[in-house]
Amino acid sequence: MSRTSGTARPARTSRRRTALAAVPAALLLALIPGTASAYPNPGAVTGDVVVHDPTMIRTSAGRYLLYSTGGGLGHKTSTDRIAFTQGGDAFSARPSWWSSYATEAWAPDISYHGGKYLMYYAVSTFGSNKSAIGLASSPTGLPGSWTDYGAVYTSTTSSDYNAIDPNLFVDGNGRWWLSFGSWWTGIKMIQIDPGTGKQLASDTTRYSLASRPTGTKAVEAPYVVKRDGYYYLFASYDTCCAGTSSTYKVKVGRATAVTGPYYDRSGVAMMSNGGTPVLESHGSIIGPGGQSVMNDSDGDLIVYHYYDGNDNGTPKLGINLLNWSSGWPVAY
Repeated sequence: MSRTSGTARPARTSRRRTALAAVPAALLLALIPGTASAYPNPGAVTGDVVVHDPTMIRTSAGRYLLYSTGGGLGHKTSTDRIAFTQGGDAFSARPSWWSSYATEAWAPDISYHGGKYLMYYAVSTFGSNKSAIGLASSPTGLPGSWTDYGAVYTSTTSSDYNAIDPNLFVDGNGRWWLSFGSWWTGIKMIQIDPGTGKQLASDTTRYSLASRPTGTKAVEAPYVVKRDGYYYLFASYDTCCAGTSSTYKVKVGRATAVTGPYYDRSGVAMMSNGGTPVLESHGSIIGPGGQSVMNDSDGDLIVYHYYDGNDNGTPKLGINLLNWSSGWPVAY
């Protein structure tokens, strides 16, 4: 296993330098955040690469398991992180409780804790905040092996938040945290009981991590990691799911505490529209977002979807390495 959500060990410094050294000299200038050249094309992937909101983990046997939005949560697998093969849905039969919210599941988050795979996911319909976050576990992580444990957290049409896009983070003290959110008042976080995988009864606080109080409310898909003493919050900004008209992009902020406050590289709070760009549209790569982060043998990866401008806006899998040498994640 190479990733446990939010707690995967950072790549060793020497490994990061090796990965950076492998980048052609002509591309090193692309590692400067905030410039047009800072956004690389996705790494090479082949096979079944149509995907939305991907989450990926590497098993102890070296197999990559990827789950994504749609149906009973779509599955793909790879042995080399390049060639991907379509598999069955996570759930052979969709849990009956979903029908109160939607018929399909969204934005899964896979991790490995306590000898089993965990998957948080969302059940909702587009544009609605009548939503729920569910939880399932599996001994293998493979389709058909998942046991569902029902709803973890919900929102209603009268809520000022949206219970979708979950991400589990486990801190260095063994405390579990679940970030989530979309539009409305932005990104939230709750503390999770490791014994149940649901909200900790002794702390029912709903923390706020990022929002856009002016203009569009479009911030969603949080993902938290800790690197070199800082907590980093990745999120997707602007409009998803509109093919080549999508304006999705990935931004990041960092904090000294998991519950924030998070600030971008310029010192702007993520609660006040802040966020340092990590990936944006460029060329035929339109609307990258729905991201997750995993640690692999060659460093940290950002795994996301984008819309292919050369293929009628088909949503496809994007994978890039991240360089942290500046103290901020830079995709290359």
